[in-house]
Amino acid sequence: MDTNNHHHFKIYKPYGMLSQFSSNASKEQNKRFLAELGNFPEGTMPIGRLDEKSEGLLLLTTDGKLSDHVNQSGIEKEYYALVDGEISAKAILQLCNGVEIGFNGKKYMTKPCKVFKLDTIPNLPTRSKKIRDARHGPTTWISITLTEGKFRQVRKMTSAVGFPTLRLVRIRVGNIYLEDLSVGAVLPIENLKQIL
Repeated sequence: MDTNNHHHFKIYKPYGMLSQFSSNASKEQNKRFLAELGNFPEGTMPIGRLDEKSEGLLLLTTDGKLSDHVNQSGIEKEYYALVDGEISAKAILQLCNGVEIGFNGKKYMTKPCKVFKLDTIPNLPTRSKKIRDARHGPTTWISITLTEGKFRQVRKMTSAVGFPTLRLVRIRVGNIYLEDLSVGAVLPIENLKQIL
């Protein structure tokens, strides 16, 4: 796969921004788009998406073939999710084994995945919109690593086991990590082949 003449970037997609560069839809005129993060080469596209209320690592490329390959090849994507409540070992096991969620009006059984409770609160930037505090009850940070990516999948999965997601941050795609990128930052990547 020749990606030498293409441009690749990793960004920290902010909370409240759509994973697209613009929209002609009238209902999205007041939304925030990736174009505000910088001047990207013509033909730049996101590899996969993060929904508007999710944040973190998003890869961009001018290589459509590479984008398709990453989306369809089962490359791992790791998320940190802050869930409502003190998550139980039983719920974590259910998530690992796969849970039933709704997708396109049908029932869907998620594939087995890796899930564990984080021992410490991850060092992430403060989110622009305040998250409810401990006065409203306990919360738990978990890591969840998927090889698939249905629409709002992580949120649907944690809700299915009784622990709704309050904050969702993607921290890894393949071997590329969010690291200490600040919100809205854009970092060119020389060679995206390293994640394949």
